[in-house]
Amino acid sequence: MDQTLNGPALRALDDAFHAMLDKSRIEPTAPLEVRCDRLARLRRVISDNEARLTQAISADFGNRSATETLFAEILFVLNEIKHATKHLKRWMAPQRVVTALQFLPAKNRLIPQPLGVVGVIAPWNYPLQLTLAPAIGAIAAGNRVMVKPSELTPHFAALLKELIAAKFAADELIVTGIEEEVAKAFAGLPFDHLVFTGSTRVGRLVAEAAGRNLTPVTLELGGKSPAIVDRTADIDEAAERIAYGKLLNAGQTCIAPDYALVPEDSLQGFAEKVRGHMRRMFGTEPANNDYTSIISDRHYARLEGLMSDAAAKGAKILQAAKADDPNWKAARKFPPTLVIGAGPDMTIMQEEIFGPLLPVLPYRDRSEPIAYVNAHDRPLALYWFGRDRAARDEVLARTISGGVTVNDCLFHFTQINQPMGGVGPSGSGAYHGEWGFRTFSKLKPVFYRSALNRLADLYPPYGARIARLEKLMRFMS
Repeated sequence: MDQTLNGPALRALDDAFHAMLDKSRIEPTAPLEVRCDRLARLRRVISDNEARLTQAISADFGNRSATETLFAEILFVLNEIKHATKHLKRWMAPQRVVTALQFLPAKNRLIPQPLGVVGVIAPWNYPLQLTLAPAIGAIAAGNRVMVKPSELTPHFAALLKELIAAKFAADELIVTGIEEEVAKAFAGLPFDHLVFTGSTRVGRLVAEAAGRNLTPVTLELGGKSPAIVDRTADIDEAAERIAYGKLLNAGQTCIAPDYALVPEDSLQGFAEKVRGHMRRMFGTEPANNDYTSIISDRHYARLEGLMSDAAAKGAKILQAAKADDPNWKAARKFPPTLVIGAGPDMTIMQEEIFGPLLPVLPYRDRSEPIAYVNAHDRPLALYWFGRDRAARDEVLARTISGGVTVNDCLFHFTQINQPMGGVGPSGSGAYHGEWGFRTFSKLKPVFYRSALNRLADLYPPYGARIARLEKLMRFMS
């Protein structure tokens, strides 16, 4: 670790990590009651401080819809804790594994054990959910957890650090600082597992840093998640659901529909319906508190650049509000925007948008959306709208993505019994519910030999016994 950059902060990080690591080696397992107690304390951290957490997150955004924070973050995390607590005893139990006939009456078992110390590098867009959801899985698996919040959410990070420190020992669960040098050093610590949620570009750097320690990583990245509207879809219904999926958190969602592929003869009507639903849901005034602000001036300027580049290259811009009102920018709120006729030469089609801009692309033949998706990086999410089961199943079979919601957006992520994860450039590994428990556990295979088993027949000196055993094993294979 480089001690020349703000030495005290880095030494504090290093000391905290090694104290946690040492404790995990002295006490490598955590009984059920200890894990449940940690989960209960984490639940109280959230439930006792809902208002403070909501206010802190809103302060970081400029304005964050309190309703979105409640449903997408607070209730989501509380449900994860409740689910893990309810099922933890079963998850922790040794799993029976079939024993091959020739080894009977021996038995096989898989025994879940904690990995040790899990690191979580959290993003800014859902700071509570994406900080604590992986931590819940890690705690349920019996691990000790170190969390590094995003530097873009300083109010939330400071509050979470305070609240966690009041309920947890530093060798159980700790929240680090958000200084730049701490962020750079964090991924280089020799964790037993590391979780990163963020951009593909930064994910590569995190994976490279973790790889130097052979630290396994779970990467929750992003990309351009398509929404495919089939000819059999209810256009108005699809428009409403895509509008909601795009504008939740003002589009600052890793699984938001990034662009829509729509039948050519329905494109204009679809765009108008999307705009109408955007207006109905979030109004046309920047003062609407249901509509979330963009996280920073830099991100706002990036979105302006995407829109300007598309317009300059011939795309039609369709906005749901009068964007010339200076109060939009003053509140750091970006007017909901559709981009009609976006082409591959436009920056908006080359990088993840992560904001309330929705390119709408036409297609003529059903095979075109499949070919388009497969010609690009595998997305974190895919959305399909329609009533034709054969067409739906063809898209599901011929495209690969992190997850899919059919006839809606986002909701595959909320299914606690399903894993959440990406594929290729959109991520690797998965968590949520039991999947998180498995990710942060070592499933140790154990073979229990029986006193009645004749494995000693394999020992030398070799001779007739081996020949008989070979015939038996060939017969059984």
